[in-house]
Amino acid sequence: MTRPERILVVGAGIAGCSAAIALASRGFGVTLIEKQAEWRFQSSGIFIYGNGLEALRAVGVLPRILEAGFAIEDGRNVYLDHLGAPIVDVFYPRSQGGAVPIVGIKRSQMHRVLADRLSALGVEIRLATTVERIAAEGERARVLLSDGTAQAFDLVVGADGIRSQLREQVTGPLAPRYTGFGVWRSVHERPRALVAKIMLMGIGKRLGIMPIADDRLYLFGTVAEPAGRWYPKEDWPARMRERFAEFGGPARPFLDQLGADSELLYTAVEEVQAPLPWHAGRLLLIGDAAHASTPFMGQGGAMAVEDAVVLAEMLADHGISDATLRAFGERRYPMCRFVQDASRQVGEAGAVEDAASCALRNAAMREGAQRQVDAFYGRLDALRAA
Repeated sequence: MTRPERILVVGAGIAGCSAAIALASRGFGVTLIEKQAEWRFQSSGIFIYGNGLEALRAVGVLPRILEAGFAIEDGRNVYLDHLGAPIVDVFYPRSQGGAVPIVGIKRSQMHRVLADRLSALGVEIRLATTVERIAAEGERARVLLSDGTAQAFDLVVGADGIRSQLREQVTGPLAPRYTGFGVWRSVHERPRALVAKIMLMGIGKRLGIMPIADDRLYLFGTVAEPAGRWYPKEDWPARMRERFAEFGGPARPFLDQLGADSELLYTAVEEVQAPLPWHAGRLLLIGDAAHASTPFMGQGGAMAVEDAVVLAEMLADHGISDATLRAFGERRYPMCRFVQDASRQVGEAGAVEDAASCALRNAAMREGAQRQVDAFYGRLDALRAA
């Protein structure tokens, strides 16, 4: 009787949890390690479009995600100017598998769903653990962990995020690139009448509202911020109110609520564009470790889960080999690069700094925003088919 191939997944974010689930479901022996000493995840929201929901269906957690989050059944995205005047309504498509167009969910709830699935599959999880060293051992990798144990694995999956400790072993030195934007997020009680995704388009700024549960929503705002700027956490409420002080409409009550007890998060927006190959020996990068994207298209989590699904399918069908790992990267690279480029362009367009240009932008949105959405998802479908 042959032994099951053993895979070490490094990092228990969206990419790592999804990969561990998908691989364990395919019969691989999986160990998942995470540097945090306990399950702690940023508690802002995330929205997932149809393609990401189909990937979560393949992982086996879509029903639980739908229960824990908030589904926008008609896919409506309401665009307003910064004062709340209408620009245009855009409708996102259902996936080819029929998933709802958009689901908003709190990140901590999404990770709770993934953690429950990991537990049900009996995946070995080791917290407060990192990789100290990886050395080639024939066609396997011998891994020394921070707890002093060493073990040989058939594959190591680096899903350890935008500041991956493993990336340099694959790509050489490659630091995240700052995009010039900061993103501010806050969680609020959801008024029952607020059932659509809303984007307010300001002058050089955007501010979105997304339901993430029956009783919660989150605000997410992007604005140009100087490189290296750091704000003390206790200053975040005042800073967020200041950054978006000119915004009115449906966002105004939530901005006014921001205070010391608010659930709030600020992060700089960075990118990673790892060149191919995404593997070296038996170490492979996935998710943000390989292709961290800006948040403007809401596709970062979807790309991570798709990585996990495609990797598990390819390894199950073709085995763990240099050829399979190379083919995985070549298959995923065009899709992830397209999303990165499209998201960056949307962010740069949203950073238009003068009122006249913003008026022209809003007029162009009325004429062509739906076509742009349809073209984006059509291109994703074409790349997936290819």
